[in-house]
Amino acid sequence: MELKTFKNKKEVAENFAQYLIDLISQNDKLHIALSGGSTPKVIFDVISENYKNKIDWSKVYFYWGDERLVPPTDNESNFKMTVDHLLSKISIPEENIFRIKGENDPETEAIRYSKVLANQLPIVDDVPQFDLVILGMGDDGHTASIFPYNIELWDADENCVVAIHPDSGQKRVSITGKIINNAKNVAFLVTGATKAEKVREIINLDKIAELYPASLVAPKSENLIWFLDEDAAEELF
Repeated sequence: MELKTFKNKKEVAENFAQYLIDLISQNDKLHIALSGGSTPKVIFDVISENYKNKIDWSKVYFYWGDERLVPPTDNESNFKMTVDHLLSKISIPEENIFRIKGENDPETEAIRYSKVLANQLPIVDDVPQFDLVILGMGDDGHTASIFPYNIELWDADENCVVAIHPDSGQKRVSITGKIINNAKNVAFLVTGATKAEKVREIINLDKIAELYPASLVAPKSENLIWFLDEDAAEELF
């Protein structure tokens, strides 16, 4: 595990963007699972404003770690956010984009997207392998759309499952723990003081951290990087 701490969300975005650009430049093909949230939004803006013409987007393949069950034009859609802040501003082949279809029946879509991952990604140890999985973490310690109350979904046999948000009841499709931990690289993007307590508990391996899905992120490759701002990291020092 590697910890990288920066002054604020903007610096997190700028430094993660550089990390991503370096990763793209070092590979002939890169399969990336994207995350939703406010920090990726800033990262996408940084990339589209500063790097859109400096990257060979034809070798980048985008997927999503989770998606709300809403149409792709809905403001709650992770796909729409990515389109608005990145995809609409870069020259990436349409066939390189594999979205979770939030407008579909959730159980059917979880099965379909599981097959997409199995068909499009390299298979390593009998599990589809991403080159990079980008994750956020909620105030409750959830990641992707695996929440503390349904943490058992982490160990599901399927590549993707249907999860339900504990407060809104909204259904989501999410990749599972075996996909996340089989990735070559996993990057957490965590900002804000409301995350500080969970960050400390997870990083310090406190007993209570076992209740948080984010604590189960432990890629076999051991290539796990946390990108934190000072607010999220404040209880570590």
